[in-house]
Amino acid sequence: MELKEVVALITGGASGMGEATAKHIVANGGKAVLLDLNEEKGQVLVQAAHEQMLFIKTDVTDETSVERAVNQATEKYGCINLVVNCAGIAPPAKVLSSKGMHSLAQFEQVLRINLLGTFNVIRIAANAMQHNTPDRDGQRGIIVNTASVAAFDGQIGQAAYSASKGGVVAMTLPLARELAEKGIRVMTIAPGLIETPMFAGLPEPAQDALAKMTPFPQRLGKPSEYALLVESIVRNTLLNGEVIRLDGAVRMQPK
Repeated sequence: MELKEVVALITGGASGMGEATAKHIVANGGKAVLLDLNEEKGQVLVQAAHEQMLFIKTDVTDETSVERAVNQATEKYGCINLVVNCAGIAPPAKVLSSKGMHSLAQFEQVLRINLLGTFNVIRIAANAMQHNTPDRDGQRGIIVNTASVAAFDGQIGQAAYSASKGGVVAMTLPLARELAEKGIRVMTIAPGLIETPMFAGLPEPAQDALAKMTPFPQRLGKPSEYALLVESIVRNTLLNGEVIRLDGAVRMQPK
């Protein structure tokens, strides 16, 4: 599949890796549907892309909200054949700290958005994708999830985040195996230290210190590099049921 054939549903599409992926798809002739809660930023992106992009304010954890978004996307563009799950949060918190115990509500919120939200979008989008016309390989759609290197080497204070991203990693293969009969591939990208809005708020010395943790290239990753990997996954039909680290060989230290 080439990007010009793509109609992509992108969660967290109004910023960071989701925004970069949407812009890359549209720049190569495809169409992108942005699912995000940031309506102001989403509408700005849509205005710049005209008819090739659609924004739908969506809560990925809400069944009705996601169903509405998938229906709107299908009505406008005829189908969706790519899902890119980028929506997520990463609030740091120790289990035990001077402020007390880790909030159970915060742990639940992280799991709900990062893991349950990802699965919610997958199941609803896959239900729509199964009706697409298959290509010569029998392919009807592609799902690309976003985990994190924290799924493998999480740091102190990342118990909730690592658990949520570890769940995304763990469900990649069983989903790929199940959805294979529908012609739907499932892949996961595990980014390292990427230059997203989360990092932009850090002081420059802190950003430099984080960049030096990456063996090569010794810098923060760019959202555009995530978008390029999504393109590679889209174009290479043999990629299925796998997690790809996009991290410059970084292995996170305990803290």
